Amino acid sequence: MHADTHLMTVLQAIVMGLLQGITELFPISSLGHSVILPQLLGWTQIVKAQGASNSFFLTFVVGLHVATAAALFVYYRKEWAKIIKGVIETFYTRRIETPYQRLGWLLIVATIPAGIMGLLFEHLFRSVFAKPLWASFFLLINGIVLLVGEKKRKEAEMAPRRIHSRSAVRLLKNGHRTLDTLEFKEAGVIGVAQVFALLAGISRSGITMVAGLVRGMDHEDSARFSFLLATPIILAAGLYKLPDLFSHSAAGVRPQILIGSIAAFVAAYVSVAFLVKYFRTKNLYPFAIYSLVVGAILFVHFL
Repeated sequence: MHADTHLMTVLQAIVMGLLQGITELFPISSLGHSVILPQLLGWTQIVKAQGASNSFFLTFVVGLHVATAAALFVYYRKEWAKIIKGVIETFYTRRIETPYQRLGWLLIVATIPAGIMGLLFEHLFRSVFAKPLWASFFLLINGIVLLVGEKKRKEAEMAPRRIHSRSAVRLLKNGHRTLDTLEFKEAGVIGVAQVFALLAGISRSGITMVAGLVRGMDHEDSARFSFLLATPIILAAGLYKLPDLFSHSAAGVRPQILIGSIAAFVAAYVSVAFLVKYFRTKNLYPFAIYSLVVGAILFVHFL
């Protein structure tokens, strides 16, 4: 049976899959780019589907999200094995003793706010703000957020402070904190920051990295926590709507969903491998400049 290319071509599926896999992890907003690019390219059938309820495109996005989360899980599979094992152990010991046990519970605490807000307001935010003009505006705001994060990071370096936690009490020479010094309330703050990524144009990875930098962590640990945190959030969002893949709305685009998901998986895996190395020595400034310039140009374009 032939795929219904009237809804979405194979090329469009590949482009959207690559776009999702890259922009979900690069701090430049996957939702914002998925709203803006079809409009710029004149893909009218996709633009119409984005604003409709129970449309083929929303079903298509479910596949991309699951594929992106799968790529993150595969990349961090050894860490996830230790994290899951550590969390299970805490149910038996009733104590949090190891770094991986602590990291597991930090991720759980940080996941809760975005999970609840996503369930309550995701559809509202998508229907109201997932428009090219709003996405361009929030992409501009995303650039400002990244710049502020870098400014606050420098301030933290200039005035390092002693960190108190159950697992560590230390003053790091370079002023940076490690993940094992993060408090649970701070993980909650980072989780709340994720909520703003429901706005098309605000990057999930960007805003969680900024939250980590503001709390005194370096780029490498902020990125690591952000990517680990993205895995359950993206996966849960995808699995929650997984039944849509077997609904009537997916009938004409299942081959495109498969092809797009493969593209998203590959792009996400390559992206996280690149960014992990990138953030060992570099910062958010290039992404901030990109967001500011592209956001401003597109905002004027869509006015």
